[in-house]
Amino acid sequence: MRYGFLVETYETERLKVLGVWSMFRDEDLPVRPHATDRRGRSVHEQMVHQCVGEDVWFRSMLGIEVSRPALPEVERRLDFIERYAASSAERLDALRARPESWWEGETRFFDTIRLRAWVVVRRIAHTAHHRGQQMAMLRMLDRDLHSNYGPTADTGGLAQNRAAVVYAYPDLERLLAGELGGGRKAALPGPGDRPPTERPALE
Repeated sequence: MRYGFLVETYETERLKVLGVWSMFRDEDLPVRPHATDRRGRSVHEQMVHQCVGEDVWFRSMLGIEVSRPALPEVERRLDFIERYAASSAERLDALRARPESWWEGETRFFDTIRLRAWVVVRRIAHTAHHRGQQMAMLRMLDRDLHSNYGPTADTGGLAQNRAAVVYAYPDLERLLAGELGGGRKAALPGPGDRPPTERPALE
């Protein structure tokens, strides 16, 4: 199918969202990038925004509804993880079932008209944008980072130095089971003896 690559991308992107959420701790939810500046979303608000925003985009722009409310009844980290996992699974199934003609059909995107395939690309990019913000917040919180797209400083640094790609969990089932069980993420090798950036700070 011509647009199967977008379905596959959405499938992996939803796992990346959940992988990042698994790296936070319960006590991180109220934290903002700057403690006294409410312009920056807290971790809690980021999770709400992902759940609500994706629900609105899929319903209003793509005509895809799910069987659950956008937000969990109790807004805790594990509840967000479980709700987003279930709702995004329904959206994934709906995308898989759509024919090529659906992807090439037009829909309203805010105040303009776009192809549905274009809207899905923008949704994926929007999600990645917010996930990047959350990964920056994890560093501000002095948390270890597993891989999301490739190596991190905690998995060995730079790819050109043959750093490893180490995901927190290999798949969604083990992520849910691991987090419900108190956290069973893959062990991290650490940064190694080489700088984790192309421009290491000079001492």
